[in-house]
Amino acid sequence: MLTEEKKRRIVNAHLERIYRISDKEYQRRVWIRGEGPECEDFDEICCFFGEMGDYIMKNYKDFGLTENQYTILRTFRDQFQIFSDKNDWPPAFIDTPEWTRITIMAKEVLEAFDYKK
Repeated sequence: MLTEEKKRRIVNAHLERIYRISDKEYQRRVWIRGEGPECEDFDEICCFFGEMGDYIMKNYKDFGLTENQYTILRTFRDQFQIFSDKNDWPPAFIDTPEWTRITIMAKEVLEAFDYKK
């Protein structure tokens, strides 16, 4: 059984990944140019985002998410998954209107959770 502290850490780690999805400057620096100190790429974001997101979504009430947070997170997850299934090379998509839409949706999720980096 997860403690409340562990649940909070899991949600915060997930929100940190969503923050990275929302931040094009981070993406250019880390995903495209490979500058640190972070070391990750788009594929890693997709894998961790999917695994952790699915776990949180299946147990969202246990994680203390409101119905509104659940809905906005689910909508974002679905749209991100559709996008990432078709796109895997950040230099090719980072400046597209479709990716801009994803980054805006990510910011909306962060706002719904009152997440501040």
